[in-house]
Amino acid sequence: MIIVSSCLGGIECRYNGTHRLVERIQQLVEDGQAMMVCPELMGGFTTPREPAEIVGGTGEDVLGGTARIIDKSGTDVTELYLKGANLTLELARQVEATYIVLKENSPSCGSQMIYNGTFSNQRIPGEGVTSALLKREGFKVISENEFIAMV
Repeated sequence: MIIVSSCLGGIECRYNGTHRLVERIQQLVEDGQAMMVCPELMGGFTTPREPAEIVGGTGEDVLGGTARIIDKSGTDVTELYLKGANLTLELARQVEATYIVLKENSPSCGSQMIYNGTFSNQRIPGEGVTSALLKREGFKVISENEFIAMV
């Protein structure tokens, strides 16, 4: 089973209430070959919500306790992100996910790039907290861009 970010399957669950539909991913879901997850909704967020960024590092640093996830109004939302990451990991184990396609740049799902924590639209190399946890536990995590290049 393939796990994909819900927003890539057309669900309007991003922080601003939009999706980032990739039609091939939507087709995999419709064909029963993939299942959708949104770690942020699983963690307890609603849509829409304040944008958030990792401050002080990357998703791996959040897992290690040396970085936090802060929303644009300054609220520390790290625990909700960690909850969503752990629930996503649990699901990936249950369905024995072969690989996982997550939305690039997200503080949850980024697999190669995330925003730098200053809300200035600047990206840095790094992973979101869900991506980092899944990779740490041995799952193959790729971005939608890598997926598109594969198909």
